[in-house]
Amino acid sequence: MNISPESVRFDDATLWVSLTDGRVIGVPLTWFPRLLAASASQRALVELSPGGLHWDALDEDISVQGLLQGHGDRTRNRIMSVA
Repeated sequence: MNISPESVRFDDATLWVSLTDGRVIGVPLTWFPRLLAASASQRALVELSPGGLHWDALDEDISVQGLLQGHGDRTRNRIMSVA
C-alpha cells in the first residue's frame, strides 16, 4: 500500500499530516527546528508529493515513511557526525 499525504496543518506546537489511508499523524514542531522557527506563511508553502512534504524556501523535506517511523529532523545528527 502506498500512503501519501493529503493535507498539512499546524497549531502552535504540532505538525498535523492527513494521510490517504485515513490516519492523521501529529508530531511536535520541536522535531523540525526549521518549521518551528518559520512563520505561518512560510509553513503554508508546502508541496505535497507521493512520498512526503517539501518546503523549498525552508530547505525542509519530511517523508511519510519517516513520520510513520517516528523520526524527526536528522540533519543535525548528520552534520554533527561528520564534524
